[in-house]
Amino acid sequence: MQENEMGHLHHHHNTSDGVAQRVNSPRFSGPMTRRAHSFKRNANTSQSGTSNSNNGGTHNNGSGGLSAHHEIDLQLNSPGSEIGANSVAVDGFDLVMERRQRFHASGVRGLLKKPIGSVVVDLREKKKLGHWMFLVFCGLCLFLGVLKICATGWFGSAIERAGFDLDSSDSINRLHLIGHSSKDYAYKEQGADVERTLMMVSTGIVENQHKDEFSGIWSKPNSENFTQCIDQPKNQKKLDAKTNGYLLINANGGLNQMRFGICDMVAVAKIMKATLVLPSLDHTSYWADESGFKDLFDWQHFIETLRNDIHLVETLPPEYAGIEPFMKTPISWSKVSYYKTEVVPLLKQHKVVYFTHTDSRIANNGIPNSIQKLRCRVNYGALKYSAPIEELGTTFVSRMRQNGGPYLALHLRYEKDMLAFTGCSHNLTEEEDEELRKMRYEVSHWKEKEINGTERRLLGGCPLTPRETSLLLRGLGFPSSTRIYLVAGEAYGHGSMQYLKDDFPHIFSHSTIATEDELRPFENHQNMLAGIDYVVALQSDVFVYTYDGNMAKAVQGHRRFENFKKTINPDKMNFVKLVDEFDEGKLTWKKFSSKVKKLHKDRVGAPYLREPGEFPKLEESFYANPFPGCICESGWKR
Repeated sequence: MQENEMGHLHHHHNTSDGVAQRVNSPRFSGPMTRRAHSFKRNANTSQSGTSNSNNGGTHNNGSGGLSAHHEIDLQLNSPGSEIGANSVAVDGFDLVMERRQRFHASGVRGLLKKPIGSVVVDLREKKKLGHWMFLVFCGLCLFLGVLKICATGWFGSAIERAGFDLDSSDSINRLHLIGHSSKDYAYKEQGADVERTLMMVSTGIVENQHKDEFSGIWSKPNSENFTQCIDQPKNQKKLDAKTNGYLLINANGGLNQMRFGICDMVAVAKIMKATLVLPSLDHTSYWADESGFKDLFDWQHFIETLRNDIHLVETLPPEYAGIEPFMKTPISWSKVSYYKTEVVPLLKQHKVVYFTHTDSRIANNGIPNSIQKLRCRVNYGALKYSAPIEELGTTFVSRMRQNGGPYLALHLRYEKDMLAFTGCSHNLTEEEDEELRKMRYEVSHWKEKEINGTERRLLGGCPLTPRETSLLLRGLGFPSSTRIYLVAGEAYGHGSMQYLKDDFPHIFSHSTIATEDELRPFENHQNMLAGIDYVVALQSDVFVYTYDGNMAKAVQGHRRFENFKKTINPDKMNFVKLVDEFDEGKLTWKKFSSKVKKLHKDRVGAPYLREPGEFPKLEESFYANPFPGCICESGWKR
């Protein structure tokens, strides 16, 4: 009977031994269910197995001896030892035999000295211990899995950004200069496109991850403890019904220059106790736009908002219509005393005064707080764009925020008039440079005629070229999937926009994001289109400007007033030096990008006090930074 049992056990465990070798094969990953039978023996079976283990110890090649060793090994290889079982090499037969010999020398002899009952108890205790070890192992695996998920969420974006920097470096290194004149560069990019994941995020394939992925790029600067402070004081006197006369103004320049002028003229009317007639607009500027005040702004809202500040009328009263206005050009950057002492007497004398120019007619600093706050109430409250402009601008904002993602507004002031005015022609051909020079001489009120454009560029006085702008955005870390709205007219120069479009293919403007029907009412009305661009730029997640013109001043100042939305102000003088070093091969892309980020880390529109300069024309504009005056810090005197 014992021989039959032994024979049965030998036969059974020979089969099991074959399974053991298959389990330890790299191709097998299933559960080792057949090994569980070895834990279900009765006392007699255990005794017989123990006896045969002793016999098998001297005959390693015998099937019965090998089976016996394997029987004991199954008892020790509990579920808690699963890692050890899976780590046996593919040629595991020799290793298995070696393990059996070591076990035979140490463990089996000890078991043979014990009573059969104690062996059974030991086996049960080891089985119970194995179960506990299995539970511990499962808990450990669960903990490691959760840890991996958390680590992926926390550090995934950093890893992707590092990968993008590496890809960007490789991509830039593949750019080859294939030909140039003294002012014209052409570049060729080889290799595959990068940032597939970033493209998916920006275009909405992966939703709700835009700002999480690039929080550092899109996040606005810290502006805690700062607030708007332009409300009229509660104890302010009521507006005096008496007026010293009527003030007619012609707001000159482009949209934003006119906007500043109107704000200043409201303040002047307050200073002089004059009645302001609804402003007329300049129709002789470069754009030759025939739009009137009522086309650009909500004129009724304008009058209603300011009714407690100044007297405003739509037109001159009939009794003054026949009076010849006294023509006057106010002195630029004037203080309150100038208007009170020199202009008020003229107003009282002639009853109607006509200001021919309105731009920069009040100083940025040294003005009473009440007047500064009034300028801001006009700029950020009363001068609301007309309904058609506001509505279409809001529509464009919605289209730019595809799937709720962020977008960047870029004021690329690389238009023909600006280049001619500044004398900047970097990256342009000699023919284009000559065309700009001719235009500069044709405009009589542009005082500078002979300009060294190369020197001016190195001093930071030129608008960034489209290529320089692309390098700036890439250097700062914006991916090629970034959605960009161009706040500008057509860029000058043949093929000048190609580099920027190649690097950032998702570029839009009012002419590409709108339908023909939507744009038809605004044809030949450049100031109205500029108003639409203003609305889109104001609402953007990031605003970048390449030249400090009136649009840049107006939008960045308004964004500061609206809780300091992120606005990147390029350090053009130092940046173009980095560009030249990069083009000369003195900087790798990684080093270039690092320097660009360091150069602009404090130029993102964070709060700082506007300070007076040596000359009014050279100091920071009040409308570019209305702090102090219209923005207050906690504890700041209001």
